[in-house]
Amino acid sequence: MNEPAIDSGGGLVRLRLDIAYDGSEFAGWATQEGQRTVAGVLEDALSTVFRTPVILRAAGRTDAGVHATGQVAHVDIPEDALGHAYPRSARPAGEPEFLPLTRRLARFVPEDARVLSIVRAPAGFDARFSALRRHYEYRLATAPYGATPQQARFVTPWPRPLDVDAMSAASRHLIGLHDFAAFCKHRDGATTIREMQRLDWTRDGDLLTAHVSADAFCWSMVRSLVGALLAVGEGRREPAWCASLLDATKRSSDFAAAPARGLTLVGVDYPPDDQLAARIHVTRDLRTL
Repeated sequence: MNEPAIDSGGGLVRLRLDIAYDGSEFAGWATQEGQRTVAGVLEDALSTVFRTPVILRAAGRTDAGVHATGQVAHVDIPEDALGHAYPRSARPAGEPEFLPLTRRLARFVPEDARVLSIVRAPAGFDARFSALRRHYEYRLATAPYGATPQQARFVTPWPRPLDVDAMSAASRHLIGLHDFAAFCKHRDGATTIREMQRLDWTRDGDLLTAHVSADAFCWSMVRSLVGALLAVGEGRREPAWCASLLDATKRSSDFAAAPARGLTLVGVDYPPDDQLAARIHVTRDLRTL
């Protein structure tokens, strides 16, 4: 069994949660007063089960309408409340420790959000600051009729012709460590320097998918990247234009962010357990070019 992370105050057990949700009816991940959010409904359910208020911290604070199949979060539970996670009867040999809790949460959480698994977090784990990279996919339905009814909530219809070769060429200009200010909504004190590790396109019939991976993303960055690349794909801009955007110092008004519905957080990578704490320090350091 992994050693749980205890905060500096002691008496807390840190749990890792792997989470999926359909973001269509959520006002994003982060808790907001008077809004239905993913963190809000999950915190309510966890607080009910553990009979104490809890706060979730996520690897990616997705915007309104954005989905996830591979979100990761952590929560710190008072050690004396942890007993509420266990069934009264003995747990079958070999059954994961928090499988009963996973089943129980399914009764409290709405159907458009699911906690897929729960484990004790290793020492030094932080869902946000320990992460090495996040992986997103943006899906476009390019059929003349747009998206099928089965795709409608998760895929953006784009029936207009796209030059995927030009989009791929433009994408290559954006790989590496850059200042992505042109693609980010401004936040006071937040850096816009990121390391883009993957940005490419694949096609499966009429479904066109952008695969986007970076050490971190700023607010609306993925949708803005896709929006700029669509401008190239439609012939409104040349591929080299995307490279010129990296010289900008603020959000560009030359393109619109792609709609939220096509975007899904599909995974988060973490280093080996013995490197988790060190990764936090790297993540918190101010990035420079």
